[in-house]
Order: sequence, then structure tokens, then C-alpha cells
Amino acid sequence: MVRLYNALKSMVLWLFGGAVYFMAEVIFKIATGHQQSISWTMLILAAIICIPLDRANEVMSWNTPIWMQAILGGLAITAAELGAGIILNCWLGLGIWNYSGWGNLWGQICPKWALIWCFVAGIGIVLFDWLRWLLWPGEERKPKYILF
Repeated sequence: MVRLYNALKSMVLWLFGGAVYFMAEVIFKIATGHQQSISWTMLILAAIICIPLDRANEVMSWNTPIWMQAILGGLAITAAELGAGIILNCWLGLGIWNYSGWGNLWGQICPKWALIWCFVAGIGIVLFDWLRWLLWPGEERKPKYILF
């Protein structure tokens, strides 16, 4: 029963994080004139990407520097983008994103966005930690971070 409860807590956070990211992406794409590439599949991918971000401090020690967690999270996001991009954009031809430019891999990932994902991952990790602590007081530890 405890495992089910913990899984439900995590799923609430993953869906929340996915929805927040999806809304940010929708706003960004509308603002930049790319609203034709808005897809519901990004909501699913965003929720899936939230899993490793949320689990970061559950698996890693609180003594793991936040920059290291952010880099690992950014790499997880980049890997998920590559996998999803190959399926959604290359195989299915949906054209949801195209990162063509310097250093890109099949137009699905590139160094610039991998770096941006590291920054986003750091924010996501901290957000999930604080949400856990605020939503389930007494059950979760208060977040603490070290930089180096």
C-alpha cells in the first residue's frame, strides 16, 4: 500500500511538471510563430521527462552537487528528446521540432539545446524537491543543496 501511495505522489508531480512544461512550450511556440508544431505528444514526453528529474534526489545523495544533478538531468532530457524525435519526427514525419544547425544529430538534438536542458533540469529538480516537501509535510525531507 505504501508503494502505491508513493507512486501516486510521484505521478501527481510528473503530470504537473509535464503540464507546466507543455504550457511553457505552447507559449514559446505561439510567441515565436511556430504554433503549427504544437503537439499533444509533447505533453506526454514532458511528463515522462519529469520522472528522472523527480527521482534525482531520491536516488542521489543530498551531497551530490546540484550542478551535477542538473547535467545528468539535462542529459536525460536530451536522450529522451533524441528518442522521441526519431520516432515522432523522423519515422512519423510529425515535424514537432527541428534542431538543425551546428552540431545537431538528425535535427533532433543539438549542443545549444542540450545546455538549455541542463538549466531546465536544475530548475525542475529543485521544483520537484520543494513541491514534495510542501505538498506532503512530515513525509518528505526539506530540500537542501550544495553547489560544489
